[in-house]
Amino acid sequence: MSSYQDAAKTPSPLSYLDFSMLKSLWTTALPITLQTILFSSKGVIDVLMLGQLTEFDVAAAGIATKILFVATILLSGISTGGAMLAAQYFGANDNKGLVRSISLTWLMTSLAAVGSILILYLKGMSVIGIASDEIALSQLANTYLLFAAPSLLFMAYQTSIAAGLRSIHQASTATLFSALGIVLNILFNWLLIFGYFGLPELGLKGAALGTTLAALCESILLWLFLHKRDSVLALKVSGFFKSLTLSELKHFLSLSIPTTVNFLLWAIGVFIYTAIMGQTGTEGLVVLSIISPIEAFSLSLLVGVANASAVVVGNNLGAKEYDRAYYQAAFFAVIATIATLIVSVTLYSQKDSILSLFSALTPESIALAESFFLILCFGIVLRSIPTVMVVGVLRAGGDVKFCLYQDLLTQWCFGLPIAAFLAVYLKLPADIVFISFFFEAVFKWFACLYRFKSRAWMNHLAK
Repeated sequence: MSSYQDAAKTPSPLSYLDFSMLKSLWTTALPITLQTILFSSKGVIDVLMLGQLTEFDVAAAGIATKILFVATILLSGISTGGAMLAAQYFGANDNKGLVRSISLTWLMTSLAAVGSILILYLKGMSVIGIASDEIALSQLANTYLLFAAPSLLFMAYQTSIAAGLRSIHQASTATLFSALGIVLNILFNWLLIFGYFGLPELGLKGAALGTTLAALCESILLWLFLHKRDSVLALKVSGFFKSLTLSELKHFLSLSIPTTVNFLLWAIGVFIYTAIMGQTGTEGLVVLSIISPIEAFSLSLLVGVANASAVVVGNNLGAKEYDRAYYQAAFFAVIATIATLIVSVTLYSQKDSILSLFSALTPESIALAESFFLILCFGIVLRSIPTVMVVGVLRAGGDVKFCLYQDLLTQWCFGLPIAAFLAVYLKLPADIVFISFFFEAVFKWFACLYRFKSRAWMNHLAK
C-alpha cells in the first residue's frame, strides 16, 4: 500500500467541481439512494403491515429485525472491503482484479451468512433475551427469526454484486432489482400475513417467510440478468477458487477484517441501544420499532451520497489523482450536509401523515412517537459529516483502522454507557434516552474532519 505523496497544488479547488464529478454523483448517488430507500422499505413494509395487527407483533418484529440487521451489517462490512478494491481496480482499468475482488467478496459473505443462520437457529432465544425478558414476546420474535434467517444467504449474493455494480458505475442495475424485490416482498407479505387466495393466515410468520421468498426470487432474477448480458460481474463458482490466492486473500482481509469488525461492532451497538430502550418499557420498544425503519429510510439520501463519494474518491485514488480525490471528497461532505437538512425539514413536515399509518398504536404511543420524530430530525443532520466520511471518503482510501477505532471509542466508550446510565440508573423517560443515542455523532464530527484534513487517509490500493 503506497501512501499519499505530495502533488502540485491546484490554484483553485473549485476546478475539481467538474462535469465528471457531477455526473458520477447523479449516476451513482441517485441509484444507491433509491436502492437504500428500497432496502429500508422492507423494514417499513413489515412494520406497517404488522401494525394492522397488534403492538405486540410490532415490538416482536422490531426486535427480530434489529438482530437480522446486525447480520446484514456483517455482510455489508465484508462487501465494503471488496468494494474498496473493486473501485480502485476499476479506476486502474484492471478488470481481472475487479472480478477477483468481487468473487472473493461473494465467497466470504456467503460463509458469514451461513454462520449467522446457524447462530440464529441455535441461540436465537438467548440473543433475543438481551432485548426483552418477556417470554411471549421473545417466542414471537424467535418465530420471525427462524423464517427470515435464510434470507441472509441470498443477501450475501446481492450485497456482493451491488458492491461491484457501484464500483463500475452501474448502481442503477442493483436499484432496479431492489425495486423488484420490494414488489415481491409486498406481494408475499400481503398473501401470507393476511391469508389471501386460499393461503393460510400466518401473521408475523407470514411477514418473515415473505421476506425470505422475496430475497430468493430477487437473487435468481439478478443472476439470470447478469448472465444474459454477459456482464463482467456474471460470477461463476470457478471464480471463487481463482480468487483464493494467498496474496489476494491477505490483501482482501487487510481491508475487510477491520471494516467488518467496525460494521459488526456498530451494528451490535445499535442492537444494544434497542436493549437499553427496552429498559424504559414496552412502549419505548414499540415506538423505537416504528422510528428505526423511518430513520433508515430518511438517511437513504445521505447513504447514497456517502457511497457515491466512496466510488468517485476510490476511482481517483486508483488513478493516483490525489488532489482531485481530496477536493471532490470535500464537495461531497458539503452536499451531504445540505441533503440532510432538506430531508430533516421534509420529514418533520410529514410527521402526522406518517404516524397516521400505524392504526394499532395507542394515543400514548403516538404521543411518544411524535417526540421521537422531533429528536430524529435533529439527529439526521448530526450524522451527515460522520457518515459521508466514515462510510465513503476515509474508507475509499483504505483508512479502515481509523474508522474502526473511532466507532469503537465514540459508540462503546461514550454513547452506549451514557444511554445505559440514563435508562437503567436514572430511569429517565424514553424520549430523553433516545436523545442520548445521537451523542456519539457529535464527537465523530471533530475526529472525522481532523483526519480528513490531515490527508493521511489517502492510499493507493490497486496493487
